[in-house]
Amino acid sequence: MDSNTKKKISGGVLIFLLLVISLHAQQSDTLLSYYIRTGLENNLALKQKNADYEKSLKALDEARSFFFPALSFNARYSLAEGGRTIEFPVGDMLNPVYNTLNYLTHTHLFPNIENQTFKFLRPHEHETKLELVQPLFNPDILYNYKIQKEMTGFWEADRNTYKRALVADIKKAYYTYLKMVRIEELVRSTRTLLEANVRLNEKLYNNQKITVDVVYRSRSELSRFEQNAAEARKNLQAAKSYFNFLLNKPLDTDISVPDSLPVVAVIPDPVKDKQLALQNREELKQLDYGLRSADYHLKLTKNDRLPVIFAAVDYGFQGETYQFDKNHDYTLASFVLRWDIFKGMQKKARISESRIEMDKLKAKQEELRQQIQLQVENAWNNLVAAGKAMRAASEEVIAADKAFRVMSRKYEIGMANYVEFLDSRTNMTGARLRKIISKYDYMIAYAEYERVTATYLMK
Repeated sequence: MDSNTKKKISGGVLIFLLLVISLHAQQSDTLLSYYIRTGLENNLALKQKNADYEKSLKALDEARSFFFPALSFNARYSLAEGGRTIEFPVGDMLNPVYNTLNYLTHTHLFPNIENQTFKFLRPHEHETKLELVQPLFNPDILYNYKIQKEMTGFWEADRNTYKRALVADIKKAYYTYLKMVRIEELVRSTRTLLEANVRLNEKLYNNQKITVDVVYRSRSELSRFEQNAAEARKNLQAAKSYFNFLLNKPLDTDISVPDSLPVVAVIPDPVKDKQLALQNREELKQLDYGLRSADYHLKLTKNDRLPVIFAAVDYGFQGETYQFDKNHDYTLASFVLRWDIFKGMQKKARISESRIEMDKLKAKQEELRQQIQLQVENAWNNLVAAGKAMRAASEEVIAADKAFRVMSRKYEIGMANYVEFLDSRTNMTGARLRKIISKYDYMIAYAEYERVTATYLMK
């Protein structure tokens, strides 16, 4: 086989390996993406956050409706007795005239009449009308609408804050479950190794190459191992239950496990990511909405000194009986101005309260900015430490495996005692365990880094 053929074969093998790795990565990403979508759709706490946001949208619609005219139908029927009366001196005004006419005509054609008394309240009366009211100038309506608009953004940011935290929790819970799965697999393989070790020791004892205490010790190791296996199964079930809880599924629902989980190859930039976090973290956006809302509330309080003007148009019917005709209908148009000139010191106190609330929110905003930078710094340090631990664990496994293979051969031919063999096996198992833990702890640290830096793209 010439060198060109060898190069082609090696190149083909490399391409095949890269393809396999790519397929495994796509499989794990697809599974995790599916679980994240499921969690975002089903999580009960997130549904509550969505409800708060939807409620704020309806409140915004309500605030917007006050700009439009209001039309109402009003009907009143009243019975009255007593009350004020109106004296109409028609007799005093007309009787002198009538007397003069009678004197001039020498007749009695114009008799005297009595003064009339009218009740102010009619015994029976109805009023049925349509009333249209249109605000013309009302700062309360304008600023309440602006406040509610900012509060809608506030609740949306609150929901998105929880969504980002939920995505990180789902990722960390999934990685924790995979870690428990791999540990349980290691436990099963260790059981196989211990059982083989017991059989080997029994064989060596039967051939009088070791004493019986070594056999008893290997059996004791197998029995003690069952305790560790039970602990591993308990941790696996706990991780499974918590993951399904986040997805709002039955706690015993099976979870798909990818053949392999590639480690994130992206190298974060903490300096750049701090700026991204300050730009994109939903908690800061939430405070921005709160500050703008407080500012509008302050303006609303200040503009309380201005008058309120609105127009009203009434059309209806009045009378002692229900008659709806041209003789009993009426139309009334009004322009109304209301101006509160003085309300003690209420306005000044409310303005002071609003300013104090704004100062409080500004201080909280600055504190949150510092907290976010600290979170990014800590998450970066944890990620770096986890990466170093993962690389060290990988190197340790290689060395421990080689050492155990050498020690196994020496033990089989009697060149090493059981204590040395047991120590080598324990080191190998511990190294494999630390490799599993360090790998998934790194993935968990990366998920937390994504959360605090807001680098995960929310959909």
